[in-house]
Amino acid sequence: MTSAPSIEPRFLVNKHDLGVVAVGFSGGQPKAGVDAAPMALIEAGLIQQLQDDLELNVEYDGQVHSYSEFIPADDPPFRNMKQPRFVSAVTQQVSEQVYKYAKEGKMVVTLGGDHSIAIGTVSGTARAIRERFGRELAVVWVDAHADINTPETSESGNVHGMPVAFLTGLAKEERSDIFGWIKEHHKLSVKKLVYIGLRDIDRGEKKILKDHGIKAFSMHDIDRYGIGKVMDMALGWIGSDTPIHLSFDVDALDPMWAPSTGTPVRGGLTLREGDFIAECVAATGSLIALDLVEVNPSLDEHGASDTVRAGCSIVRCALGDTLL
Repeated sequence: MTSAPSIEPRFLVNKHDLGVVAVGFSGGQPKAGVDAAPMALIEAGLIQQLQDDLELNVEYDGQVHSYSEFIPADDPPFRNMKQPRFVSAVTQQVSEQVYKYAKEGKMVVTLGGDHSIAIGTVSGTARAIRERFGRELAVVWVDAHADINTPETSESGNVHGMPVAFLTGLAKEERSDIFGWIKEHHKLSVKKLVYIGLRDIDRGEKKILKDHGIKAFSMHDIDRYGIGKVMDMALGWIGSDTPIHLSFDVDALDPMWAPSTGTPVRGGLTLREGDFIAECVAATGSLIALDLVEVNPSLDEHGASDTVRAGCSIVRCALGDTLL
């Protein structure tokens, strides 16, 4: 039996108020099916659990947004990016949807979708936090991949491998229809970014992480120190007075626990380690937004339900569910 969260939030108006954005978008990568994830999570009872078990007041428009109205007539590759105009238009819309809840001081949960949508989610919360508190946002990025390729360093051209580059301004574009809408108030400082769970990093990304001194904890660090010490170090780096946006890619988990995802990599987090990360962030009282992305129910028929259950567990833990 679970119970309502007891931790008082530092940066939310009311700990019981929650906005949900369901983003059925797969355009940042080539594999169909990740757009079905929000409905799979909802059909698994996630929103009902948040309302009944955690006693949250969930504001949700009842739609899994496909953003089909934003599909451009022509969308050729640009600077090595695939579907750049479509991804840009969708993430701009997601940014506005997330901002609407965040500016009201509500916790925001975004159910994706591929990880390109974080261009929208993080930019929306960063803007709201600057307006509400005049301070910067911190992001805890839990992922097997760094997603910090610039268009030029990317080997695939898939934008779901580039969101952090655009959010930090390491990748820039002036064209308003291709991420030129990202302004300074949308951006994240590299000093306020922490990675957890990395284990599949491109050569160009390694250089970016080193050149900019970005705090990153790989699976090697988790093996060496244990997840408890890693979370102490990660949250210590952020500090206790900073609002946190947790962006959780389900492929951070080992495929044993979450096989139904587009880019699985063996040697990842256990489900308990994933839940523990979410629990630790929740315990700070500083969490203001959560993304859960890259669940793809179509990729592993037998493992889809396991992956969906893992995703639901992570969301509940991040929102204050505890074992005792």
